[in-house]
Amino acid sequence: MSIILNNSKARRDYLIGETIEAGLVLRGTEVKSLRAGRGQIRDAFARIENGEAVLCNAHIEEYEYGNRQNHIPTGTRKLLLHKSEIRRLEGLLTSKGTALIPLSFHWKNRKVKVLLGVGKGKAEFDKREDIKERDSDRELRRATMHRMKRG
Repeated sequence: MSIILNNSKARRDYLIGETIEAGLVLRGTEVKSLRAGRGQIRDAFARIENGEAVLCNAHIEEYEYGNRQNHIPTGTRKLLLHKSEIRRLEGLLTSKGTALIPLSFHWKNRKVKVLLGVGKGKAEFDKREDIKERDSDRELRRATMHRMKRG
């Protein structure tokens, strides 16, 4: 499994609970553009519409060697999930403040897959707590490395 795109903003802004892997319906030019690493999912989200899961706001740049039948960069894309998975996600998304966020695009058996996370938005003080925790861990690592170098 090699990662194509990663959503670094997702884990900072959301408390991710459950994750699920889904297939993605793409056109040929979209796949070629992803192979070149030309896209971003920072502002993307997924939702359930008419019993189908769709990915919105994911930006996959136009393929530079494509012709007039090139894809639309920010169009909605269908996610491939079983009905039971869609129903379970619908149940999880009914509570207030939850969202379905793409965490990463990756290759699996020569197909593009998306890792979705059910997340609840973090408040500003939660983000500050995460920063404090990360800084204290960094200081602890520095102190242990300093002791190892001295002794």
